[in-house]
Amino acid sequence: MNILAVESSCDETAVAIVRDGRQVLTDCIASQVELHRIYGGVVPEIASRKHIEAIYALADQALLDAGLTRQDLDAVAVTYAPGLIGAVLVGVNFAKAAALAMGKPLIPVHHIRGHIAANYIAYPELEPPFLCLVVSGGHTMLVDVQDYTRMEILGTTLDDAAGECFDKVARVLGMPYPGGAALDKMARTGDDRKYELPRSKPGENPFNMSFSGLKTASLNLIHHAEQVGEELDIPSLCASFSAAVSDTLTPRVVMALERTGYRKVAVAGGVAANSRIRGDILKAAGDMGVQVYLPPLKLCGDNGAMIGAQAYYEFLAGNVADMRLNAYATKSILGEAL
Repeated sequence: MNILAVESSCDETAVAIVRDGRQVLTDCIASQVELHRIYGGVVPEIASRKHIEAIYALADQALLDAGLTRQDLDAVAVTYAPGLIGAVLVGVNFAKAAALAMGKPLIPVHHIRGHIAANYIAYPELEPPFLCLVVSGGHTMLVDVQDYTRMEILGTTLDDAAGECFDKVARVLGMPYPGGAALDKMARTGDDRKYELPRSKPGENPFNMSFSGLKTASLNLIHHAEQVGEELDIPSLCASFSAAVSDTLTPRVVMALERTGYRKVAVAGGVAANSRIRGDILKAAGDMGVQVYLPPLKLCGDNGAMIGAQAYYEFLAGNVADMRLNAYATKSILGEAL
């Protein structure tokens, strides 16, 4: 089954063609990073306009690269939630038009489900059930992936997402957008114990997390140093911050593995590229004898291939939409009725 998959939830316009949920025939991406870098972050209106400019040509390029024609496609899939609403609408409207024009089924895919499915591409042998830690710019959660389309959220951030905190601290430190990658690179040469930063304490649900206190403490430390003329050890501050985020995530992964009894854990989302988090989870899971699935860096960020991978299983489960499909800025991964 050849699925044309569209992703436009933030600042990457992506169109991929995926066969049977595991084989990526092509994955075309038009990045807007350089454009948004001058603003220090994504400007939603500009992102939406650039998606409109890129998406049609990108779809044609995907077909050309895969050596296919429109008649070879069996369905059209699209990210319908969550994301920047204007950006998501561009992809949804394009996918609806394409599906209608070609007479193909339209498959709606939740963006976070797509990130989890990136692991199916990287690891064809991976099958549910397994535990997945989702860490991205807008989401941080522990997901019990019971089946391809049946999931349970064990815990989530109560405020800021881990990725948002990485980007905000990096921006205040004067690092270029996207800040998380720059901060990670800087942290590799620092002392992760030089600066004492807070870790969130378990609340009523021990799997829930909080990052707002860590972000505030880090920003206060930076601003105080500026005010009194104190020179900060930037690599060590980055290393200490990364360690604090990882120390919030990794123990909860361990607790969730103990609770579920799973012997497989995957990591998904843009922050899955962070070297400290990857290393700590590999060690913790390795000590437990648990298999770890970490997608390659190119599949950690937003891409169309992950949407096509998840779309295959959504289609098998009967999750298709008609022309009433709408875009949503926020929506649960649990898949409420459309």
